[in-house]
Order: sequence, then C-alpha cells, then structure tokens
Amino acid sequence: MIIRSEFGLLLDFSQDWERFRPGTSPRWLRVIIALLLVLPGVLLAQIAPGPVAPRPSAAMTSTLPPVISAPAPNNGVSAPAGYILSANDQVAVEVFGEDDLRTNARLNGEGNLSVPLLGSIHLAGLTLTQASSKLTEFYARDYLVNPKVNVMLVGYAKRRFSVLGQVNRPGSYEMPDGSPGGIDLLEAIAMAGGYTRIAAPERVSVRRHTAAAGDQIFKVNAKRFTHGTGGSFRVEPGDTVTVGESIF
Repeated sequence: MIIRSEFGLLLDFSQDWERFRPGTSPRWLRVIIALLLVLPGVLLAQIAPGPVAPRPSAAMTSTLPPVISAPAPNNGVSAPAGYILSANDQVAVEVFGEDDLRTNARLNGEGNLSVPLLGSIHLAGLTLTQASSKLTEFYARDYLVNPKVNVMLVGYAKRRFSVLGQVNRPGSYEMPDGSPGGIDLLEAIAMAGGYTRIAAPERVSVRRHTAAAGDQIFKVNAKRFTHGTGGSFRVEPGDTVTVGESIF
C-alpha cells in the first residue's frame, strides 16, 4: 500500500539523516518529516479514478426492448351524424400511405378546398363520408391506385346569431360547438342573459335570410314553450331574434 511504502521511505530517510547529521535530529522533527512524506501519497489515493464501466457490447444492446413512439393525437372534433360541410369549415384530409398529400385547411367562402394534385375541390354541401368518396374518386382517376382517403372535421366555421330587444345581454353570439346547425330558441335567449323584467315572451320575432326564400320573419310565442307545451323553435346561424316589450 502507499502508506506502507512511504513509511519505509521515511525510515530510510531518517537513517540517512542520522548519518548525515548525527544526534541533531530530535524526535518531533522526524515525525514532521514522516507526515510530509506520507500525506501526498494518501491524497493521491483518495482522488485516484475508479474503474471505468465497460461499454455495452452489440450483443447486450440487441436485447434492449425497441422504443415505440406514441401515436399522433387526433385533432378532429366530434361532428354530429350526417353533418353537412359548409364554407369556412376546417377539415383535415389524409390519404393512407401518402404523407405528402395531407391537408389541413378551411374551405373558402365558396365552399372549396385546395387539395394537393387535385387543386380546388368543392366540398360544401357534402357530408364527411361523401367528401371522402369524392376525393377518393378524383385521386383514383388520374393519380393513385386504390387510394384510401379520410376527411375529418377539425373546426366549425364561425356561425353566429343575434338576440336583441328585452334580454339582459343583447348582442351577437356563436353557435355552440355541439350544435353548429342551430339551437333551441329558449337556449338562445338564455345565452343572452334571459328575459328582462318588462319582456314579453309571447312577442318574439325571428328574422332569417336564405338564398332560396330571401328574408323571412317568424312570429313566435315563446311563452308557451316555457310551460312545456306547443313544441319549440330552432334558431339557425344568421338568425336575428328580437324579444318584444310588454305593453302593460
């Protein structure tokens, strides 16, 4: 060991010292000399590096389990059954085995979607299944053999309606994501804060514009809906609901 070898060196040095200067080296001096000779060896032993672990061999690494990456999350929304695509809806188009043909974009104001290789394709007015079939047909016609195309709804277009008149928070509101095509009249009024103190629920009018019929005005007695009789009325995107004022 290092201490033992240094101590042997100390004895040799002490004897040489006695021969060189007989009778002149007191005992305390020989102890100091011993410490000066032993301490460096002890310190070197403390900082000496330990054994280096061997690197794993090819045989060892081959037994390690493979790393499995997590699947990419599906960012689509849960569209109602039979949902009809319209302008400004955001969709994702996936073509199985063709990553470079993936698309995630909104239909433009005319209801068209720009698709790789195919260009601008009109998808508004189609269900998601019909849109998938249409793109499958177009890809199979000139570009791919037995393509598998999937169209998913990623985000609804912003569909708004307005509630005016005797409600606590008159203004414009977005259709809930779960009901993009329309909501019940009472739900629409609730979103606007409900009736004011002088509201007349029996005097509600709904203005609606359609391309086929133009402007239409519906007179609705919402008071009977409150009592659970007489059915309901559906407020659609673009409608303007006006709650009248009580005359008493």
